[in-house]
Amino acid sequence: MGIANILIVEDDRAIREMLNFVLSQNNFKITEAQDAESAQRSIHDSVPDLVLLDWMLPGLSGIDFAKRLRGSSLTEELPIIMITAKGDELDKVRGLDVGADDYITKPFSPRELIARIRAVLRRGALGPTERIIEYQGLALNPNLFDLKANGRRIELGPTEFKLLHFLMSNPGRVFGREKLLDRVWGVDVYVEERTVDVSVRRLRKSLEPHGFDQLIETIRGVGYRFSSVPQ
Repeated sequence: MGIANILIVEDDRAIREMLNFVLSQNNFKITEAQDAESAQRSIHDSVPDLVLLDWMLPGLSGIDFAKRLRGSSLTEELPIIMITAKGDELDKVRGLDVGADDYITKPFSPRELIARIRAVLRRGALGPTERIIEYQGLALNPNLFDLKANGRRIELGPTEFKLLHFLMSNPGRVFGREKLLDRVWGVDVYVEERTVDVSVRRLRKSLEPHGFDQLIETIRGVGYRFSSVPQ
């Protein structure tokens, strides 16, 4: 899967900076957001590999934001670790009940934080059992978040990987932008249809050096499909 991207959702600047430093020292990519709404916009642009989510946020609380993430098909399986000063057992249970994968209480040691992040990422990497899809040397393994072209690894972002997975699972079928938004981004996610075009361009750019970019066909006035016919 490569280097994991962690989204930090924390309104306290000092804590964000501390988390950023600790994660950077452990070779994670970092995206920051100070509230749920800015975090949602960031996720629309690129789904992270894990969210570190503060319980007490201005506006929408961390608990309610976790519920929102679990209610969207795009983020229903996105790993979430709640970070909070609340240490009561009932609070921990509440956090886990809304879909958090783990819970860490302030203050915590950097070593504990990194250990918990890696443990949650390992669990998420197992994922549901899904078949490997292969076509003319292009092999996509959804369980390992792995894409290879004739044995060579291709790095894709989470959204582009999910888009390719969906198209390869339905070869030859044409999907309009609205349908792709529903199936790949989720029905509860409000983004413009041109977002699909941007992700298709990114996907083709990643496939082009390996000669597979033309498998993603544009059907003028309709949408896109994964070609089941050699180009």
